[in-house]
Amino acid sequence: MKLIATGLLVVMAITFFTARAYEPVYPALGWIKAFAEAAMVGGLADWFAVTALFRHPLGLPIPHTAIIPTNKDRIGDTLANFIRDNFLVPQVVARRMHRLDLAGAAGRFLKAPRGQESRIRAGASRLIADLAESLGDERLGGIVKSATARRLKEMQVAPLIGRALAQAINEDRHLPLLEAAIRWLARTLDANESMIREMVRERVSWVLRLASLDEKLADAILDGLRKLAVDMESDMGHPVRARIEQELAKLANDLQTDAATRAKVERWKEQLIENESVGLWLDGLWQQARAAIIKGARNPDAVMAGELGKVIADAGHTLESDVRLKAAINQFARRAVVGMAASYGGSMVKLVSDTIRNWDARTITDRLEAAVGRDLQYIRINGTLVGGMVGMAIHALDVIGL
Repeated sequence: MKLIATGLLVVMAITFFTARAYEPVYPALGWIKAFAEAAMVGGLADWFAVTALFRHPLGLPIPHTAIIPTNKDRIGDTLANFIRDNFLVPQVVARRMHRLDLAGAAGRFLKAPRGQESRIRAGASRLIADLAESLGDERLGGIVKSATARRLKEMQVAPLIGRALAQAINEDRHLPLLEAAIRWLARTLDANESMIREMVRERVSWVLRLASLDEKLADAILDGLRKLAVDMESDMGHPVRARIEQELAKLANDLQTDAATRAKVERWKEQLIENESVGLWLDGLWQQARAAIIKGARNPDAVMAGELGKVIADAGHTLESDVRLKAAINQFARRAVVGMAASYGGSMVKLVSDTIRNWDARTITDRLEAAVGRDLQYIRINGTLVGGMVGMAIHALDVIGL
């Protein structure tokens, strides 16, 4: 555009000198000379005005030229104040935010079919993965383990166990465990028969051993225990079985109401948490969770295609359709943004003014000229053409003698 504007000025100059040379022979060329002469004046005047904005014309230190480089600090301060007064006033921010439905937009994004918003989702996933990988594993893992252990210590586990046990008893879900324990008792008897016989033999008197009654006593004990196990497994109303269930029910109640029992369970819980093996288990859980986060973030399409994708889509539908939830989220977002504008608005505009102050004159000149320079060259072109038409109008008035 600079070449076009300058070329037009050169054409006007050539036209002027040519018309002036041949005017005595062709008087009608006076009109063209007048047009070209005024066009040169208009073009040169606008060239001077446009150039004076960004630099000294022809390098001459003419007063009130190179306006932008000379006043860049004042321009930066003015721009910063304009942004602050028109965009970062809490009332203005609140009014603009009131028209935004951030919750609805988030809902529409989350429930978008797979393949849509892929670039945004992929970028966010890469950011999450890079963040998870860049954070110190040992330090972050220690924080996670400490927070988990602290949360477990604060949690009252005895009432939870008691309620879970009571519900299992009410729904007969403890029966498989009880029957498994009875079968385990029978297997234990068979596996340790020789040890039981040896214990009986050691504890009876030598008279019974001499009469070989120790073997009969051991057989009677083993047969009685086996019969007890068989009867307990087959008879749902067996007295021993009923007694065990009564004790389980009492334990469930004590875990919820008895202070001594609850305190004992809490002591066991703290000892368990402080155990080194539990610490290693928590560390393993953290490593698995971190690896899963990184793997899922590196492959967002696979994550979105599974059950997690359904959950995210359902969350998006809820955000978009639940009026109360949407209103609460939008209100929170408005308050957060307004609070940021009130607290950090001054820092934001100071960033603008300080950035412009730190630019050198050449940088700000080049950037502004690149932004608006094309339109400024149109001003030069228009000045050349309008000046030429004004020159023809003046020439016309001169011809008719006004």
